[in-house]
Amino acid sequence: MSTTRYAIFGDPVSHSRSPLMHNYAFRGLEVDACYGRWRLAEGSRLKETFETLGLRGANITVPHKEAAFAACDVLDPFAKKVGAVNTIVSRNGRLHGYNTDAPGFLRAIGELEGRRVLILGAGGTARATAVILKDSGYEVTILNRSAGRLETFRNEGFATATFETFAPGTYDLIVNMTSAGLEDESLPAPQPILEAVIPEARACIDVIYGKETPFLKLARAHGKPTRDGSDMLLYQGIIAFEHFTDHTFSFEEIRPHMQKAFEDV
Repeated sequence: MSTTRYAIFGDPVSHSRSPLMHNYAFRGLEVDACYGRWRLAEGSRLKETFETLGLRGANITVPHKEAAFAACDVLDPFAKKVGAVNTIVSRNGRLHGYNTDAPGFLRAIGELEGRRVLILGAGGTARATAVILKDSGYEVTILNRSAGRLETFRNEGFATATFETFAPGTYDLIVNMTSAGLEDESLPAPQPILEAVIPEARACIDVIYGKETPFLKLARAHGKPTRDGSDMLLYQGIIAFEHFTDHTFSFEEIRPHMQKAFEDV
C-alpha cells in the first residue's frame, strides 16, 4: 500500500508549520502518511492541483479559503454557514470541506476572560471566527479597511466599521485576523485607532504565529497580555487531523505529537 499524501496550499506557504505538526502526528501514531506544502498562486486551480498531486487531504491557508469552499463537492454545516474552508478530505472521489479555524480559535481563547471582541479584518478566517464566537455568546465587532467585505457581516447582525467610520469602544479582546505583519512591519489598522482601543483591552491576539508582529509589539508596549496564533494553529490542526484520519484518534491522543512542532522552535 502506498503512502497517503497530504499538503497545505497557500500563498505564501513557506512559513507554515503545518507539515511539521502533521508529520509528527503521523509518525507518532504510526500512520503511513506524509504531509507537504504547495505554493498555490491561483485559487481557481486548487481542485485541479489537489487531484494532480494525488492527495487524500489538504489544509488551505490565505488567500484561498473561499476558493476551497467553491472547490468542494460536500460541505459540513459549519463550513457551509461561514463560506470558508480550510480542510479538505477526498472520499470516494468527492471533496469534503470543513472549517477547523474557528473551532480551533474558540478553544484557544476559552480560558480568557471577557465577552467583547474586536476583530481586525474581514476575510475568511475572520468570518468563520466571528460566527462561532457569536453563536457562543460573544459580542463581536468587525473592523476592516474597506466596506465591501463588511456587507455580509452586517447582514448577519454584526457591528461593523471601516477605518473612516470607526468609533472606538471598549473591548475585552482585540484580534488581528489580517496578514499585516506577516512579511512586513505594517499594522492591521491605523495606529491612532489601535492606540484608542488597546489600552482598555484585557488582551490582544494575532493569528500570525512564530513572530512578534508590530501589532503585538504595540499591545505589549501598553502592558497588555499577548498571544500569537500558535494555540489556534495547534488546535485547528488537531481537528483537521481528526478529519484526515476519519476520527480514528482522539483530540488528546493527537495533541502531544503535534505539540512537538512548537517545542523544536
